[in-house]
Amino acid sequence: MARRAAGTLSVAMRMNTTAAVVLGAFGMMLAAAPARAHHSFAAEYDANRPLVLDGTLTRIEWTNPHAHCDMDVADASGTITEWRVELGGPKVLLEYGWRHETVHVGDHLRIDAAQAKDGSHHANARLVTLADGRVLSAGSSGGDLPPR
Repeated sequence: MARRAAGTLSVAMRMNTTAAVVLGAFGMMLAAAPARAHHSFAAEYDANRPLVLDGTLTRIEWTNPHAHCDMDVADASGTITEWRVELGGPKVLLEYGWRHETVHVGDHLRIDAAQAKDGSHHANARLVTLADGRVLSAGSSGGDLPPR
């Protein structure tokens, strides 16, 4: 009887171990899933709808797969609209001369970008003109120049 109980315990332990591994792997996959899937430039942005955003930086995020910045942009009547602007990834930005101290919240920026296809206040930056006049590539997956 002791032999059978030990064998039963062994099977139960193996089942618990297998269940723990499966649940752990599933949990890690859920935790690793991005909040928003990564899409190509052409899926989200319209290269034929260029725009210039001239405003104040309110947030910068050095995240993968793309860095993002938020900025307040005033229209001709003075109404302020918050724009979410996608940049290249941090590694790409570093290769183009960006550093963490390149921009700060409150800085004035001019961003040449392509507007989101859905008409929202989202854009993909091509070139960023800093307050000191320097122009940096934003590492856009759509390229730095509008299509011809």
